[in-house]
Amino acid sequence: MKYPEIPLAQTIVFLCKAKGIQNIVISPGSRNAPLTIGFTSDPYFNTYSIVDERSAAFFAMGMAAQQQQPVAVVCTSGSALLNYSPAVSEAFYSDVPLVVISADRPPYRIDIGDGQTIRQDNIFERHILYSANLKQDLREDDNPLQRDQDSIPPLMQLAHKDLTLQNGVQAYNEEEINKALNTAIEKMGPVHLNAPFEEPLYNRLERPTVAPDVNEITPVTTMVTDRDMEEMAGIWNKAKRKIVMVGVLKPGSLEQRLLEQLVNDDSVVLLTETTSNLHTSRAFPFIDKLIAPLEKMEDASRYWEELQPEVLLTFGGMVVSKKVKAFLRKYQPKHHWHVDVKKAFDTFFCLEKHIKLDIGVFLERFAMEIHPVDSAYYPYWDAIRKDRSQRHENYFRGLSFSDLKAYETVLKTIPTPFNVHLSNSSTIRYAQLFTLDPELQIFCNRGTSGIDGSTSTAVGAAFKNEVPTLLITGDLSFFYDSNGLWNNYLKNDFRIILINNAGGGIFRILPGDKQDPDFETYFETTHNLHAEGICDTFGLEYHRAMSDEELKAQLTTFYKEGDRPKLLEVFTPRTLNDKVLQEYFRYLSQTEPS
Repeated sequence: MKYPEIPLAQTIVFLCKAKGIQNIVISPGSRNAPLTIGFTSDPYFNTYSIVDERSAAFFAMGMAAQQQQPVAVVCTSGSALLNYSPAVSEAFYSDVPLVVISADRPPYRIDIGDGQTIRQDNIFERHILYSANLKQDLREDDNPLQRDQDSIPPLMQLAHKDLTLQNGVQAYNEEEINKALNTAIEKMGPVHLNAPFEEPLYNRLERPTVAPDVNEITPVTTMVTDRDMEEMAGIWNKAKRKIVMVGVLKPGSLEQRLLEQLVNDDSVVLLTETTSNLHTSRAFPFIDKLIAPLEKMEDASRYWEELQPEVLLTFGGMVVSKKVKAFLRKYQPKHHWHVDVKKAFDTFFCLEKHIKLDIGVFLERFAMEIHPVDSAYYPYWDAIRKDRSQRHENYFRGLSFSDLKAYETVLKTIPTPFNVHLSNSSTIRYAQLFTLDPELQIFCNRGTSGIDGSTSTAVGAAFKNEVPTLLITGDLSFFYDSNGLWNNYLKNDFRIILINNAGGGIFRILPGDKQDPDFETYFETTHNLHAEGICDTFGLEYHRAMSDEELKAQLTTFYKEGDRPKLLEVFTPRTLNDKVLQEYFRYLSQTEPS
């Protein structure tokens, strides 16, 4: 086995291996050659080559999120590193252990006019759990700089006289790398190692020259006192209106029995979302379908006051529904508690307690303290839910082909088991209106809710999953991240359904003057693109549908095995979609609940 000559590169590779970080996504470059040599020469590592750094980072994030284990991305110096920023911020807010390893020029090469040099230290400062700004090795070798002593920085000249200084550099680097990797593993989030390398970069050794110390992770234990539990249970048991709301949650995060124990209570309304991956007959899995029609009722304030909870218990990540955020910010509960081992966002501006426990551990303890409460809260809103569901079914009878109709057809026909990745913007919001098969596992980049890496994330997740993966995406998201298909890791069972409404259709739904001459250009960003050429470039089997009949016909064979991944492009009418959706919510609001 070969080793890079540079001690810092050896140290990074050694400690990644010691911490069990096995999957390494590498983008091409010269400055990162020592790292590439180290990772690719050791059969322990699974290495992947992806040219586009932005796609590479999202691909790695998809793998890390799927496995709940750190995945590393490696890039060269300069602007290459900046391309990781969207995925780093998504990993930061979605609690995904992404390890960014960037090669850098030596410090004395920065800001002197050399190419591929930028200020890489602390570059992700506010969206990273730990930044390790590593030190350049001090060594006496055949460095070209040594031929001209006047050009060697003073510290390097001193190192030639006193090579024991390298021992301090090595100790510092080992400590920093250990801290960064332990943070990624323990706190489940992104970290950054910035490694300056001096030339020569490609030299190899038969044996390593360092034996780094491995610092073990010291788990941080959190406790909630019995007194806190008793206090919360006392409030809970007196309240007649309680909402349990679940944001983004990874599949399998909570035992069904614990959920049932909590919500089998007429004083509790459970609000879930498509991304919650929780299912029970008592859940309200389509928040906007419940809340949006209330805005259109003449006596809306009465319904808001009826729904306003005394206690709000939340867990999981980001909440998609803007409607429920607006409601709970205006009609705040007396008590809001969030359960999460790591963090709690004050989304509704009334957070009272952050309970730093695993949700399963918390509910096990909480269940022993609480009891059902007689209340008309759940029965009242359950009647509204049933009415909404019936009217939802009625509305789709004879509905003209549109985004809404296409999503109904697609979401009804996904086979199981399947992992479903949803892109942001319109896709995730349309999916919120439907009840999906409980056997489907749903994923979406909701940390920052950007459209920029949906395809790359889905490709990375699919590569590390035996269950086939479906990406449902909009046109702007797909074309924006088309480089997500530029790699050798597309599985034959990978499927994409692309809803192409010829622009950013969501902007026709949002407030704004649709008649403004700049609306189509700068907001909706209309286009005439289609995906057939992209499929031809990257080797996907291409299909299209222009009507509901064609869509249903295509779906009968779309999921069948094939020798290539497949994409189905569904074309919907750009100027009709917003009218259909707005009329949908008006229709749901017409019958007032008794």
